[in-house]
Amino acid sequence: MFVWNHFTNDARVLRECTALSEDGYSVDLICIHDPKDPKLPKFEQRNDRFRIYRVRRYPLLLEILQKGYRFFLKYKPAAVLALVLWAVAVYWALWPTLLLTAFVLILWRTKVRSFWIKANICLRMIARGFQDRYDIYHSNDLNTLWQGYICAKWRWNKKKLIYDSHEVQTSRTGYNSPIYGKIEAFLIKKIDAMIVENHTRAKYNEELYGFYPYVVHNYPFAQHMEDNKKIDLYKLLNIPKEEPILLYQGGIQTGRGLEKIVQAAPLFKRGVVVFIGDGRIKPELQKMVEENQLQHKVKFLPKVPVEELLYYTRNAYLGFQVLNNVCFNHYSASSNKLFEYMMCGVPVVACSFPEIKRVVEGEQIGVCVDSHDFKDIARGVNMLLENQQLRDVCSKNCLKAREKYNWEKEKVYLLKVYKKLA
Repeated sequence: MFVWNHFTNDARVLRECTALSEDGYSVDLICIHDPKDPKLPKFEQRNDRFRIYRVRRYPLLLEILQKGYRFFLKYKPAAVLALVLWAVAVYWALWPTLLLTAFVLILWRTKVRSFWIKANICLRMIARGFQDRYDIYHSNDLNTLWQGYICAKWRWNKKKLIYDSHEVQTSRTGYNSPIYGKIEAFLIKKIDAMIVENHTRAKYNEELYGFYPYVVHNYPFAQHMEDNKKIDLYKLLNIPKEEPILLYQGGIQTGRGLEKIVQAAPLFKRGVVVFIGDGRIKPELQKMVEENQLQHKVKFLPKVPVEELLYYTRNAYLGFQVLNNVCFNHYSASSNKLFEYMMCGVPVVACSFPEIKRVVEGEQIGVCVDSHDFKDIARGVNMLLENQQLRDVCSKNCLKAREKYNWEKEKVYLLKVYKKLA
């Protein structure tokens, strides 16, 4: 199995690998090492049948150049000496030196450097993928489908290839170029099975490519947290005990309605908003809080290990899932965090998109709002804040619904896909 991350917080891939290994499959997960985390191992053995390999992120030459650059910044006299030596080298070997210098400068350009790094990761993943006798290759998302395709199909005895698309690759934030759709359209003809997150996305795929993929929902492990430990967010963030915690957990990214939550915060009758997670727009969100002097109403925590997340979630009075309709990927999302709130008996204030609305209103576990309108978000929050009885009913409904929306029941559908291929 391939995944394009460090595999430190990928709950879905963890669940899939664990389910397969427990069902008798020997699973090797190939992901990316994080050189910024010295404690992250390049190899892990999670159980007798589940191993993790993390490939090197940066090319060796680039690491040498980066170390040299940092050395010169720290020791300026050495930089002057290097310039003198470079001048001497130019005098004695003009063309080789100029060519080497041009090569280094080109590699240092952002786009070329980024391509170089990504190509290096892909090649290392492919090399790792050929090092054992695998029967099935499983690519998580489009950014590992090339690796799976080459490993599975560029051989005399072709192997099975599964494309597990966690997102809508042709309509998602950050994937605006039409090239992604063309790549997927080409590679999708080479696969043996495709998995998507829900039936809304499966229908979209059928309209686009003419076949209905397998559906495996992104439900969390069944959790019964009532008797387990709890990490005290009140103490951790110095929040008064009488203030309810209004929680958002997950990536701090664009299109998730997080700015709207901050805008709505002054309108909340009570409570403190807590964001748990990291992401690209986190600095902007923190600046927004400071500019509006909302430090007493909005708090931030970095991302926490996936194994511990629910211990934080238990503190919440309600949880947010207010995606914005910026692409079909958001509009069609089922969202893992919705079910994580459910596992802890935490009602939600959620967007009115089809898959999310079906669960929230169908199971009566919260309030659906217009996620593009911060005033309507405030209305939903205040409805649960002012009506304790409604909130308690929603909380009890969460505990009932978690017996239905959990990985123990859903993993059967993943295993069926594998049984057909194997």
